[in-house]
Amino acid sequence: MKLKLLLVSVMLAALLSCSRGAGGGRKQDLNVLLITVDTLRYDRVGFLDPRHARTPHMDGLAARSLVFTRAFAHNPVTLPSHANILTGATPLHHGVSDNSGFRLDGKFMTIPQHLRRQGYATAAFIGAFPLDSRFGLDQGFDLYDDDLGARSENDFLFVERPAAKVIAPAMSWIREQPGKWFAWVHLFDPHHPYRPPSPFREEYASDPYSGEVAYLDSQLGVLFGFLREKGLMEKTLIILTSDHGEALGEKGEDTHSYFAYNNTIHVPLFIHVPGRAPETFAGNACHADIFPTLCDILDTTPPASLQGESLLAVMAARKRKHPEIYFESLTPHLNRDWAPLHGMICGDTKFIDLPIREVYDLAGDMNEERNLAAGADLDRLRRVLQKRMVGLRNPQAPGRSARLDADERRRLESLGYLSASRAGPRRRSYGEKDDLKTLLPLQTRMLVAVREYQQGDFPAAATIMREVIDASPGFVQAYDHLGYMYHQQKQNREAVAVLEQGLEKNPGNLLLLTRLGIILALGGDWRRAIPILERCVALEDFDPDKFHYLGIAYFQGGEIDKALGSYARALEIDPKNALLLSHAGGARLARFTRNGSEADLKLAEEHFLEALKIDPALLSAGNGLGIAYRRGNRLDEALAAWRRTLAVKPDFAPVLLNLGITLLEAGRAGEALEHLQKYRAANYSRLPAGERRRIDGLITEAKAQQN
Repeated sequence: MKLKLLLVSVMLAALLSCSRGAGGGRKQDLNVLLITVDTLRYDRVGFLDPRHARTPHMDGLAARSLVFTRAFAHNPVTLPSHANILTGATPLHHGVSDNSGFRLDGKFMTIPQHLRRQGYATAAFIGAFPLDSRFGLDQGFDLYDDDLGARSENDFLFVERPAAKVIAPAMSWIREQPGKWFAWVHLFDPHHPYRPPSPFREEYASDPYSGEVAYLDSQLGVLFGFLREKGLMEKTLIILTSDHGEALGEKGEDTHSYFAYNNTIHVPLFIHVPGRAPETFAGNACHADIFPTLCDILDTTPPASLQGESLLAVMAARKRKHPEIYFESLTPHLNRDWAPLHGMICGDTKFIDLPIREVYDLAGDMNEERNLAAGADLDRLRRVLQKRMVGLRNPQAPGRSARLDADERRRLESLGYLSASRAGPRRRSYGEKDDLKTLLPLQTRMLVAVREYQQGDFPAAATIMREVIDASPGFVQAYDHLGYMYHQQKQNREAVAVLEQGLEKNPGNLLLLTRLGIILALGGDWRRAIPILERCVALEDFDPDKFHYLGIAYFQGGEIDKALGSYARALEIDPKNALLLSHAGGARLARFTRNGSEADLKLAEEHFLEALKIDPALLSAGNGLGIAYRRGNRLDEALAAWRRTLAVKPDFAPVLLNLGITLLEAGRAGEALEHLQKYRAANYSRLPAGERRRIDGLITEAKAQQN
């Protein structure tokens, strides 16, 4: 009996050892490279489906890896999906369900935090704004490189950088590491709009999405080549997946974040374990499994908070302990008050819990063409889903920060943007008219309006957007987009009216309150902007824009100290925002004018220089730097700064005027006259009578000095 028990123990130890990697060895000293490709469809990796794009480098990785052909995302949205990957949990646990209005709370353990405790150096290299450090995914990283350059001027597009500019700093950092390291590389290229560089633009002219995939694969070839050259390929655990897919028009969805069909939640997942033989596994897997699998491979104790399962254990057992994989798509619910979408994949059954329910047999229908709901036991499926959701849910998970407490409601009522009669909670029941399939035409019309606007037809865009609003008064994004369009057309009164209409229908909505406060501040109505933006920063303290524009409103109202405080808070969150730095420099100049503090003048200069380092074409920073130099009696440097600014925009009025006045004061009348006359020619008709007389007087004086 003792011999039999001993043999069982030996066999069990061997099994566990094999589950930790090839050769039964401990893997605690492996480096770890996590690659997440944003918006990469499962069928665009050649190894998985050769019909669309050539991806030799991802294919080569897959050929050496554990390949999971049935891996699923829990969300079809970037920020939640990455929170799921990094925490090993679902949105029901950590509370992040959309890109907008959510931030991962610091109390949730992440992969880099766990690995840093194991002695790893940690760094992230981010490809686009949705994963900016403000959203909380930077916790546990020694370096979080989300330096995306100047902010996009188009609110309908994310700020991003191409794969080459993400991979280059990642390789530089890896090269410098003396010990074991964890690097996360996030590549955004396949995300809309699809604009691959040459030669992929030409090769994939009829399928630019696949061109983006082929381009990023070429850059992964650079990264993998570097690892081989440095002898790191066989010392590095490599995990490659995507956060979600892309619908590309299938089932009526253009991109992602609306439905949760397999075109947006079925994702590639490859795990390269050095020394372990490649293998393809057709069982179900999910993003939450990545963290516990990593712990298993590295032979570290997994945190208790993990909700996924080690895929090594799943492969060994050929089944999951918890067979139900939860997924959701809540962006339409949170931003339009349409029906929430929850669902699960259990074995071959996929259940989508909407008012019009859907059931698919994935064994022979991965494209979800045959809805079997009519013959399914829907009540049982819903009970199983609800039980699993209860098991995953964390009662302490913070939700969207726009939830209002009683004091916040009273303050918003006093501002006129929340009526007591409409202060109740969101609807608790939804019918077929609220189903995402029923409302898809409105979603499509909203996207058509955005395209019309981007193509220059604002009247058509506004008409369509108003039709959408009339049909769905809870469609918050439609009000926000239309308000933005009016503002860009310099029709601020109409923008304000649209946003106030939206707030009447959606009381206290933080997105609309923020947009309203910003537009009021930019329009100079600081008296109304200040109390609105003060409430916004109280509700959400991780968005630098709210602090930035509150600072602008304070500055307009003459409250320079408060403005500097708001700018400082914004810069803590977003230190590489060139426009913000320029505004902070302007406020420092204003305080220097008041009190003559040399410290303020020095800080103003530093802010302007940093802004120009980030965005050399930022006109306000170039003008401000010239003023700072002039106030410091550094005439030549002031003139040089202004001339550099004119090289960017030769008719920039503030610099023309400053150069003219400064040169006139310096006795250089001929140069002064040239700039003053250019200023008058470009601006005279728009100037008030008093300013016209001043300019005429300066020109007369310059001419007199010449003579």
